[in-house]
Amino acid sequence: MLVSAATLMGLPAACYGQDYDSGGPFSTRAIAGVLKKADDWQLAHPVMPDGDRNWRRATWYTGVMAAYQATGDPAYLDQAMRWAEPQQWKPGTEEAGANVLTCSQTYLELYFLKGNRAMIEPTVKWLDSGRPNTPTGSKSWYVVDNLPYADSLYVGAPALAMLAKATGNHKYLDWMNAFFWDVHHELFDQEYGLFYRDSRFMGQKTANGGKVFWSRGNGWVVASLPRILAYLPRDDPNRERYESLFKRLAAAIIRRQQPDGLWRPNLDDTYEFPTPETSGTGFFCYGLAWGIRNGLLDKNTYLPATMKAWSGLVANVGASGKVQWGQSVGDSPDTVSQGDSDEFVTGTFMLAGSEMFQLAKDGSLVGAKPKAGER
Repeated sequence: MLVSAATLMGLPAACYGQDYDSGGPFSTRAIAGVLKKADDWQLAHPVMPDGDRNWRRATWYTGVMAAYQATGDPAYLDQAMRWAEPQQWKPGTEEAGANVLTCSQTYLELYFLKGNRAMIEPTVKWLDSGRPNTPTGSKSWYVVDNLPYADSLYVGAPALAMLAKATGNHKYLDWMNAFFWDVHHELFDQEYGLFYRDSRFMGQKTANGGKVFWSRGNGWVVASLPRILAYLPRDDPNRERYESLFKRLAAAIIRRQQPDGLWRPNLDDTYEFPTPETSGTGFFCYGLAWGIRNGLLDKNTYLPATMKAWSGLVANVGASGKVQWGQSVGDSPDTVSQGDSDEFVTGTFMLAGSEMFQLAKDGSLVGAKPKAGER
């Protein structure tokens, strides 16, 4: 059994198996139990006001929908409908064009289940509106303060891949490809195989001499790729390029995992902010598990790291269900406290759990264990 980050630091942490399943943390029953507990806690402790549809709540709901798709529990579907219907299927309210599309991902996933065109029509109309923060209004509709930013690849790009499938219109893929690969060109460090959050951090060094590669910033990118590839046609000429980037990111990520299974806020300097961080870890666990399940990542190489990540995450879910050690809203590595969390932190945890559930369901976790010698 892994020792949690909190335990290593002399802080209390919930035993990751005690409330969920006597069979251990890698069974479908255990994973479904901790997913439900975390979601129930977040429902009882909302951060955003009622009726909100900005990226923080919408990221949580990408996790809610992933949990439904994995477990088939209708409570998650009902929850998503109770949130989406009062929004009248409208895109988000942010000025950042990519952020606006975060909630549209849930609408689109509901559309694929329900087939009601009204669920996606407001998003289609917004994209065609010619506003400056839309692809019909500006070539650089996805930037903020003239800066491309890594987060945008999760909140914005998958919605365009989904729309292409929903409508059969290739223009959404054209917009997505131009957007995604421009951000990649601007922010990807070819030597390190990681993304800067935005160009302000290029050339910066920490007091310890490390580069500034934000954990959650890279998590946004890692988690975007499964959501794009799930809807990108198999014969799409860009598919190999997306898959190649995903593999390269995965290789860079697992080299920076810490012994407790989690990652630190700065991937290149674990001593700058030495506390664990669960939102980046949730994204990484989600991406790695998806890559294994879909044959893009070698199971022998990546499954031990993925199981370590999940164990570390669950160890830091409080007894009440709160996902702890999640860095607050920000744009760079920063301090994290045990009580820090947010709706999007719960979302990243639910994304991770949804893919771990799928791995458990198909038998990939039977007899498997984290790397020998690591606790």
